Amino acid sequence: MNEDELDPDPFVQFGRWRDAAIAAQVPEPDAMVLATATRDGQPSARFVMLRGIDERGFVFFTNHGSRKAAELADNPRAALIVYWEPLHRQVRIEGSVARVTTEESEQYFASRPRPSRLSAWASPQGEVIEDRTSLDALWAAADRRFADEDVPLPPFWGGYRVEPSELEFWAGHRDRLHDRLRYRRAPSGAWTIARLAP
Repeated sequence: MNEDELDPDPFVQFGRWRDAAIAAQVPEPDAMVLATATRDGQPSARFVMLRGIDERGFVFFTNHGSRKAAELADNPRAALIVYWEPLHRQVRIEGSVARVTTEESEQYFASRPRPSRLSAWASPQGEVIEDRTSLDALWAAADRRFADEDVPLPPFWGGYRVEPSELEFWAGHRDRLHDRLRYRRAPSGAWTIARLAP
């Protein structure tokens, strides 16, 4: 992977790699690791799904009462990793995080299947629950509640956008001399590209 092969815009480059992963039928091409940390630096990581990308950043959705949301409220910075294993490609993303607008959350929520929308209402994400039966009962109650209407966006659920200051595109090689090309945003807003040693 050479510098002259990269688009000067990292979002365009990400789109190219994502399109290649989809074309190669990589399982779950939008799965990404989200790493957050508490105010005092205790890290945590989990997989989330990439649900939007534009020139502002990378969007995922969750319950605003979740652990990740609490950590982002205290420390609004995060890191993402997208790994397309069959292609030996990875993208690391670091940046600040902000909630998306209610309108953006409503638009995405409306696109979800009804069972998924009910699950957002039913699950007290991250809280201790008695057993699976109690979770199923919460879902059934939500189904009854919205039996005769469209399932609306819960007030405690929505999206976050990671607004990157740095992205690293990694291409693996068997000899371990991997390619690592980093985009970093300059104060002017322009992106600079540098090669990093593997």
